Amino acid sequence: MASMASISAARGATAPSGNQLEAFDYFLVVDFEATCEKDQRIYPQEIIEFPSVLVDGATGRIESAFRRYVRPKHHPVLTQFCRDLTGIRQEDVDGGVDLGDALWLHDAWLKAATAGTGAGAKKGGRLAVVTWGDWDCRTMLESECRFKAIAKPPYFDRWINLRVPFEAMLGGRGRTNLQEAVCAAGLEWEGRLHCGLDDARNTARLLVELMRRGAKIEITGSLAPVPLIQEKKQQQQKPCISPCVITGSPALPPRIQQQPHASPCSGAETRFCYCGVPSRGGVVAVPGPMHGKCFLGCGNWTPAMGVVCPYFVWGN
Repeated sequence: MASMASISAARGATAPSGNQLEAFDYFLVVDFEATCEKDQRIYPQEIIEFPSVLVDGATGRIESAFRRYVRPKHHPVLTQFCRDLTGIRQEDVDGGVDLGDALWLHDAWLKAATAGTGAGAKKGGRLAVVTWGDWDCRTMLESECRFKAIAKPPYFDRWINLRVPFEAMLGGRGRTNLQEAVCAAGLEWEGRLHCGLDDARNTARLLVELMRRGAKIEITGSLAPVPLIQEKKQQQQKPCISPCVITGSPALPPRIQQQPHASPCSGAETRFCYCGVPSRGGVVAVPGPMHGKCFLGCGNWTPAMGVVCPYFVWGN
């Protein structure tokens, strides 16, 4: 790892104004691994490895590391592709914890690791989460926590996508993967690719190297999440507006048949429009930008896959 003197010298050479380098006492580098299948999307996708590496912002040293395997609920049996890609065994996730417990354990570890001992401890120091790309915080963790109504620590709501300062300094235009970026920075890859903890460690090493070279390291992404209780209340109170059901009905409406139409998802088969409720499949239950939205479709809804057919329109 780079020395305190080399990082401090690089910072001093590149931070003449307030818009330059934003200093942090600690960097929290994360790289989640999730359920997956080759050439397919799994709904809902779930985190199965929760790794984190704590880097001292002044010295560039890795102070501590955290990892918990997480037991998936919706697809508890890992695919062969997932096991081969990540190196995670079925027994690892079978003996893992729920995501909520992993977050709690991680938070306890982080508080202990940053408290330190002695006069030099940086209690309450500024912390920044670091990722390679926006997927870990913006997509994966955020979607799964909303889907499962799990509260997460607020430090995961803003992060540094290390791809941004890497491309500003060394180029790449979004096409460079983490392993290629590590090599482009003159470092050797250490460990197993797609092992979450090894990926996090290599991301941490790349971070320190970019800092040593004087890269501008600052927050690149953030979320303004709706409180989970408020979000659930809004979903319960928000009626599904469609011509197939009277809005605001207090009872669970049955599927109401309308004029038949030929659905492109069923070939020549005739389907009927309906607008359902969460228990009937008329509200998107999978993580993502359309989570919680009502839809008006042909009825070809597969709960296991969470897919609606191409013939549908969104309600309000």
